[in-house]
Amino acid sequence: MRVLIAENDAATAVFVRKGLEAEFYAVDVISDGEQAHAMAIECDYDLVVLDLNLPRADGFTILRHIRPHKPNLPVLVVSSRSRVEDRVQCLDLGADDFLAKPFSYVELSARVRALLRRSRQPAQSVLSVADLKLERIERRVERAGKRIELTSKEFGLLEYLMLNAGRRVTRPMIIEHVWNLSFDTGTNVVDVYVNYLRRKIENGSGGRLIHTVRGVGYELSFRASPNL
Repeated sequence: MRVLIAENDAATAVFVRKGLEAEFYAVDVISDGEQAHAMAIECDYDLVVLDLNLPRADGFTILRHIRPHKPNLPVLVVSSRSRVEDRVQCLDLGADDFLAKPFSYVELSARVRALLRRSRQPAQSVLSVADLKLERIERRVERAGKRIELTSKEFGLLEYLMLNAGRRVTRPMIIEHVWNLSFDTGTNVVDVYVNYLRRKIENGSGGRLIHTVRGVGYELSFRASPNL
């Protein structure tokens, strides 16, 4: 899952980003209000963590403009402006939750999970292909009922492949969505991580699921592919 952190305080942004990335979320961080507004509308995020005190466009303005475009996008406001009037205004403008600074990461993480549970149907929260199951909110992967431990990037890669199950995805698409980077033709990081995944999810259980599509990239599917 992909999270946008719009935060004016650099230390808070780093604190939240590190915590979310440790829980296998893909995270983008921005400190400018106008850029945060554009990214929230134009990009496909599962959640926005929004500070109110942003330059060029404050959190209230961003909330006011996000909702007509993204009515179902969960927004968690995190702010030192904790007056009742501020909290009420945020909720009236479309925020889903409000967390006052200073806060513990444990509480923020719990609120993130609660918002994601409420915003998604069960079919979107749990991805399944054959006997492989990925729980997006609880960050859990199993195959044939056996728990599989993945790193954050391995989890993000598998999640992206499963969201596109049955479709061919290119290496540039994977780099952009999992690593949030532009594709560098000199890197083999995608192939390296696909091999890591294969060893973990295909070793001794149920056969191959991740197929190489020569000259294109990869496809995750239960059906055997001629391009192995």
